[in-house]
Amino acid sequence: MHPDVAPAGQGPAATRATAKLSALWARDGSLTTRRATYRLGDRVAAGDLADLLALDDDKLLKLPRLPGDNDLMRAEVSVLTLLSDRGDPRHRAYAPRLIETFTHEDRDGVRRTAAVLGRLDGFVPLTGLEHRLDPRDVAWMWRRLLTGIGWAHRAGVVHGAIVPEHVLIHPEAHGLVLVDWCYSVAVGGTVPAIVSRHKSAYPPEVLAKQPATAATDIHMASGLMLRLIKDPPAALRRFAAGCRFDAPRMRPQDAWQLLAEFDELLEDLYGPRRFRAFALPALT
Repeated sequence: MHPDVAPAGQGPAATRATAKLSALWARDGSLTTRRATYRLGDRVAAGDLADLLALDDDKLLKLPRLPGDNDLMRAEVSVLTLLSDRGDPRHRAYAPRLIETFTHEDRDGVRRTAAVLGRLDGFVPLTGLEHRLDPRDVAWMWRRLLTGIGWAHRAGVVHGAIVPEHVLIHPEAHGLVLVDWCYSVAVGGTVPAIVSRHKSAYPPEVLAKQPATAATDIHMASGLMLRLIKDPPAALRRFAAGCRFDAPRMRPQDAWQLLAEFDELLEDLYGPRRFRAFALPALT
């Protein structure tokens, strides 16, 4: 666990919490819930609010570093449950699989909302890829991202935080998963928090605590995809600009309808769609 990624001023608290939690888990290397006993492994990632630790061979434990973020963890659990129950099952792979949730209490009585998630082997975040990719490679990511948010919107959910760390891709299989649904809200709700280092990527309604809609995710998704491209074609710049007006009502409102328009644009630029092998560029 990394207290270094805790919010400003919370480093000492995160350090103490991490030490207590590590000592508790070190007793027998396992974690027992009402549902199962898991074998605890190493930390595999540190997110904005929580750490991810390996469980068994195919699962992850997500646990917030600070109990003050329990509400955001509960929001993610609620949304993942809703997407599983109400979302079109054909698109279920666009979000992590929630296996169970529980409340962890340490020896001092500090309680944290935890989630057990299915592990996403072979997936990597888009972090560090800005302005480095060929537009033909970004095209499949853009298409899948529009499909993923369209699926969520049809279920009544706005992701609310489409930033590089929250979009995972599988380079070889051309897969994409949206993670960290802690910031998500029902359509028309107010996004509860932002990832401060990406403040400039948020549309005005999020920063102003105004209602979030499908247009909110479309704004963030379009900006992120454009920023991945090295020297974007003018047509792609215009397409993204039309998705990023300040006023939400001026942006597209349906991600799947937007996908159809995007496919027409891609065909005009590059001809009929075909598979293009993709390998991640070396990160420096």
